[in-house]
Amino acid sequence: MSSAHFTAADRNRVLIFDTTLRDGEQCPGATMTFEEKLEVADFLDAMGVDIIEAGFPIASEGDFEAVTAIARRVKNAVVAGLSRAAFKDIDRAGEAVKHARRPRIHTFISTSPVHMKYKLQKEPEAVLQLVIDQCARARNLVPDVEWSAEDATRTEADFLCRCVEAAIRAGATTINLPDTVGYATPEEYRAMFEMVINRVPDADKAIFSVHCHNDLGMAVANSLAGLAGGARQVECTINGIGERAGNAALEEIVMAIRTRNDVLPYATGIEATLLNRASRLVAAATNFPVQYNKAIVGRNAFAHESGIHQDGMLKHTQTYEIMTPESVGVSKTSLVMGKHSGRNAFRDKLKQLGYELGDNQLEDAFVRFKALADRKKVIYDEDIEALVDEGLASAQDRVKVVALTVIAGTMGPQSATLTLDIAGQHQTVQATGNGPVDATFNAIHKLIPHAAKLELYQVHAVTEGTDAQAEVSVRLEGPEGRLVTGRAADPDTLVASAKAYIGALNKLVARGDSRTHAQHGAA
Repeated sequence: MSSAHFTAADRNRVLIFDTTLRDGEQCPGATMTFEEKLEVADFLDAMGVDIIEAGFPIASEGDFEAVTAIARRVKNAVVAGLSRAAFKDIDRAGEAVKHARRPRIHTFISTSPVHMKYKLQKEPEAVLQLVIDQCARARNLVPDVEWSAEDATRTEADFLCRCVEAAIRAGATTINLPDTVGYATPEEYRAMFEMVINRVPDADKAIFSVHCHNDLGMAVANSLAGLAGGARQVECTINGIGERAGNAALEEIVMAIRTRNDVLPYATGIEATLLNRASRLVAAATNFPVQYNKAIVGRNAFAHESGIHQDGMLKHTQTYEIMTPESVGVSKTSLVMGKHSGRNAFRDKLKQLGYELGDNQLEDAFVRFKALADRKKVIYDEDIEALVDEGLASAQDRVKVVALTVIAGTMGPQSATLTLDIAGQHQTVQATGNGPVDATFNAIHKLIPHAAKLELYQVHAVTEGTDAQAEVSVRLEGPEGRLVTGRAADPDTLVASAKAYIGALNKLVARGDSRTHAQHGAA
């Protein structure tokens, strides 16, 4: 819904502007591959996000290609590309989003005294002229233009109003007043919107937007306060990822509005039952695990261990739960699954978790579930999700791990004996290394000679306990600069490591990297 579609009848409809793929990806270490960006964009679109900020097209050729691809494939959402005030930025953004069903250029410039003096090194009048020029340029390329006053919360009120008025007259259809450095309080942020909307002529011709950072832990509170001040678009990210302390979390905004609609009388178009899956998808793509006590989507968000809490929950769930787990896509309880569970129970569990598998995929997942149940006392929902996700990702892999034996301890060097299935043939090799993981990876390198560089190796436990599955992420950079990520879960950390590494190599092979190949007949 752009401003052209925003009528009086929609005055309490809040547009969700997701910037996970732009501001979220700017979070150090959270870079996503091309394929991961497309997967996240598809899910955001299916979930009902109104505007997807797909990236910063001028930043790199990779960003431009990703924004272009997302623009071509997104079915419902507006697709936005970010640009600075420079004409080359705006033109590049316009080129990237032009194939979208509903394209938007999001252009910005700093307006606070500290930013104008030290960052832009420009006088206010020169900045004001740039606002006019950039909005007019963008409006000539697309009908939907968003303009942002970077560091709005530290901008002088009179100058902010002049800039907003100029932006609207020059063609901006959405006005974003961000709390760029997370400095504002809710009362201040609400007052700023009320002041600007009341003072600026033609303010009713644009939708006002909030964009809050979490440096003082008030991003969500500030965003909701901005809605009370008249804004009707919220810019946010899945899991709250983003620069520094992050952005306002999409899932918290959506569920705050749903749960406290008595004091937050707004509506969004988000399918809330997909929030948990969205959180897991972004966490996996960025290799940023969600903290256990994270609101809405954290592992402990609906967990109760205290005896007093448990007693209350048994008597009535609303004693300690203000929303149902099912409302955000979490099963109410972790059904204990084990080696005595049958196919029907397993199939029902998968349906509860949101998976629809074909017969062959179901059988493969069930066999691996039984193997896991023989090794692990309690199977949690997270174990099953990791098991199924791994199977779906590796179904088409040319190379698979068959067996791995590692000798480790204080008396080095450590050694690994590895057997791989390479295009249907089993190949075995032994290698040593500086530690068991290094030995395992060296063995893989012997069987699959390659020039890829290891960019990331990360391990975390899927569930609690000493028998928890290890989930390993491996990111490789191919000789031609391609970044790929492999993930795997297994109760044995070294087996998971080998599977994740092989998974990444399979992606390089699938993408045609000419210097990565499986070596048949290796000793």
